[in-house]
Amino acid sequence: MLYPNAGAVALPPDLAPSRLEAHCRDTEVDRPTLVLDVDRMEAQYRALKAGLGEAVVHYAVKANPHPALLRRLAALGANFDAASRGEIEQVLAAGATPDRVSYGNTIKRAADIAWAHGAGIALFAADAEEELEKIARHAPGAQVYVRVVVEQSQADWPLTRKFGCDADTALELLDRAVLLGLSPVGLSFHVGSQTRRAEMWEPTLDAVAELWRRARAQGHDLTLLNIGGGFPAFYGEAVEAPEAYARGVMDRVRARFGAVPRVMAEPGRGLVAEAGMIVAEVVLTSRKSERDLHRWVYLSIGRFSGLAETEGEAIRYQFVTPHDGGPTGPCIVAGPSCDSADVLYEKRPMQLPLALAAGDRVLIRNAGAYTSTYSSVCFNGFPPLDVVAI
Repeated sequence: MLYPNAGAVALPPDLAPSRLEAHCRDTEVDRPTLVLDVDRMEAQYRALKAGLGEAVVHYAVKANPHPALLRRLAALGANFDAASRGEIEQVLAAGATPDRVSYGNTIKRAADIAWAHGAGIALFAADAEEELEKIARHAPGAQVYVRVVVEQSQADWPLTRKFGCDADTALELLDRAVLLGLSPVGLSFHVGSQTRRAEMWEPTLDAVAELWRRARAQGHDLTLLNIGGGFPAFYGEAVEAPEAYARGVMDRVRARFGAVPRVMAEPGRGLVAEAGMIVAEVVLTSRKSERDLHRWVYLSIGRFSGLAETEGEAIRYQFVTPHDGGPTGPCIVAGPSCDSADVLYEKRPMQLPLALAAGDRVLIRNAGAYTSTYSSVCFNGFPPLDVVAI
């Protein structure tokens, strides 16, 4: 099933967060607040898990590390992908055992590798020779998987530059890991954040499958394939429903790799985005001149207080206002800070109600991922995004 294409306030009816939206409409807050529906997250987890089949879910903690989410996921039996010592500490405190945690960041301090090894973490990611040397020195005998760069991402937010290595380098790293006394168990990749349809995975899977065959021909008995994240959330453009999407991805994995002893998936956004809604307000509406075709709408939340993923207008959040259903016009949407970069949507203005005015409450749908974690501590003196779980 495809979710429909939508305007500023549309939402798939089967995912309408009635309890969450009712809470956000009725609860008074004095600053921007993210409200999380933990039950809604669990429903998403169960749908993804059903579609993923034999693949093991390693929740990408960076998407949202709220303790209530982590505790529920740990109780459900989920595994975790951690990017730092801090995230490892959080998931262990939530009830996960070390064997359910992978240290998936390819950029790690030596001291943190040693700490993680001492805490019982046995699975590490790498994409460079120096990283393997650090792991060998501080986590001797550990299992490692090599992250491969993705060249042909069709995601809304590709992750092609900072992480991973090319195929030839990956083969060299597998050999180097053996010489260092490590156990190179597999490969990983990330198709890019917000890959909206399962078919978009095909070019990446083709490339990684070819590398997988080359590695096995070179003598590496690979047993782990980490397919990373990319599982989408609804932001107004059509995406497949979670179970169908995950099943489509796994069908394509099986067609290319056959039976792999262990497949890891690292959903983050796809698990928690639709379980969160931000309560904010309009601070100001204005026009810069009588000739201006667009109004400016300034919100109490901006790029530095939780909406960093509006960078490049990649993520198009859906707004709910008290005036929905009335006449609309194009609006440039910005945050409240004294920074000219704090503009959310300008290249593609949002259609918002003409009646919108200062003091109106604005609800931001599907905002459970990468909002609280991107919120600055106190830029311009504005408080960080508050978070509550229901």
